[in-house]
Amino acid sequence: MSDWMAAGLAGLLAGSALLIGAVIAWRIAVPERVVASIMAFGAGVLISALAFDLVLEAEQAGGFWPTVGGFAFGAIAYVAANIGLDTVDARKRRGNDDPGTGTGIAAGALLDGVPESAVLGLSMVGGQSVSVPILAAIMISNLPEGLASTAELKRSDRPARYVFLLWSGIAVACAISALLGFVILQDVSTGTTAFITAIAAGAILAMICDTMIPDAFRRAHAFTGLLATLGFLVSFAVHQLG
Repeated sequence: MSDWMAAGLAGLLAGSALLIGAVIAWRIAVPERVVASIMAFGAGVLISALAFDLVLEAEQAGGFWPTVGGFAFGAIAYVAANIGLDTVDARKRRGNDDPGTGTGIAAGALLDGVPESAVLGLSMVGGQSVSVPILAAIMISNLPEGLASTAELKRSDRPARYVFLLWSGIAVACAISALLGFVILQDVSTGTTAFITAIAAGAILAMICDTMIPDAFRRAHAFTGLLATLGFLVSFAVHQLG
């Protein structure tokens, strides 16, 4: 198998975890409290991934300012996309008891998944094998994202066709992004790589704060912090031992 094809398959594998989570949530009536618990765990995984696999490595590779710029851009892009989705769906956050939406989490999955997958493809440049810590962190975090978002979309009476086309499209976008990361980004500057990597981190943190943690706390309450801590530790262990 050629290296570029392996990079694309690695991105597809990472993105397919979103689709697996969606299938589970659609086929099984997962209790709200379980969904909230998984969401809290996933939030912890994502916080660890953005801290150790994205921001830290971006700063070490490309410097402080490209990392800061990408981080801010990713956060602003997510917030802008989420506001736009709220407007289209006529769902305003203010005065709404539901601070998180399935579509909002899906938007976050796309905005962080594309640059994450590009970084995954970039890690294979020079004949190297896929970065196991990055791949594992992406998959561990993608599964609860897909599950939690689909559970929300199902409760909002979104049709199955819409839900699975949404997640299939995001999975394919991740595969293409990993392929492009391998083919194109190998010749760019370290500053550009840091900027792209940090975009994912900024989008992740904005999504966690706007959607995942508030929604998880609303349903899981006192256990949210503990589950998020557990997710952080699991992802940290993968990073350190991988």
